[in-house]
Amino acid sequence: MKPRFQDKATRKRNTARITQQKFKGGKGLQIEKAVTINRSPMDLYSFWRQFEKLPMFMTHLRTVTEREDGTSHWVMETDKGKTLEWHARLIEDRPGEMLSWQSLENADVDNAGSVWFMPAAGGRGTMVRLKVRYNPPGGKLGAAWAKITGQSAEKQIADELHRFKALMETGEIPTSEGQPKGGKD
Repeated sequence: MKPRFQDKATRKRNTARITQQKFKGGKGLQIEKAVTINRSPMDLYSFWRQFEKLPMFMTHLRTVTEREDGTSHWVMETDKGKTLEWHARLIEDRPGEMLSWQSLENADVDNAGSVWFMPAAGGRGTMVRLKVRYNPPGGKLGAAWAKITGQSAEKQIADELHRFKALMETGEIPTSEGQPKGGKD
């Protein structure tokens, strides 16, 4: 049994080890993106930790339901309308600082990752760094095709972080829905 209290270096090694075990043999793709948001680390952590709120800015995510056993159930829809589901559990939860997770057995999308909330330089808000490793549906070929067609997970994650920034700084996410289209009729 691991000790309850660990120094930061030990926690970081353990989190990395668990995430690496999830993707033995180099399987999966890794994405890392960051954005600076003009809010405190605790504000951003507190919002993100309420997993049922994540679909507010993660457009492919339909629902997240926290369960009594400490796991959560995730449902997402692909651009092609396919529904993917998985259960996940938190590996580490450090209020105001970071969350790390991994999907459980039989996930439609094997994934693991972490989100960090670090004070930005010069007191200019918080650097939110999201690191995800996953096995894409369709494998590496499917991921390459998604990138060619402009629908890559890397682009989606960058867009989601920018929507999170907008939501946390302004209380809403900008959209062009309902706006008149330009050009000739």
